[in-house]
Amino acid sequence: MTSSRPYLIRALYEWIVDNGLTPYLLVDANADALEAPTEYADGGKLVLNVAPRAVRDLQLGNDIVAFSARFGGVSRQVSIPVPAVMAIYARENGQGMLFAERDDGGDEPPSGPQGQGDKRPSLRVVK
Repeated sequence: MTSSRPYLIRALYEWIVDNGLTPYLLVDANADALEAPTEYADGGKLVLNVAPRAVRDLQLGNDIVAFSARFGGVSRQVSIPVPAVMAIYARENGQGMLFAERDDGGDEPPSGPQGQGDKRPSLRVVK
């Protein structure tokens, strides 16, 4: 299956904007093919305001998130590979989604401290 990440990014973006809040992206500033103002990164992470009033020509594609925005008064084109998007959330209340890290860009829930490890639930046909 294809990654669910771009679909979730689009849905959460719409949900955040529809509720009158400010959508922010948390991006891996060290990602390959990233075209963004990495001079604003902190600890290898870049936080970007992607509210409609802050960006122009926003494209939330399956492979790339792209837009134009002003940084320090200078207009810049930004292109972010979807796997580099680590989270999307509302600035005002922090609600949103943090994505699991995977080298291949797939989406898989991380194994957490609940002791589940590789024992993730799965679906099967029942007759």
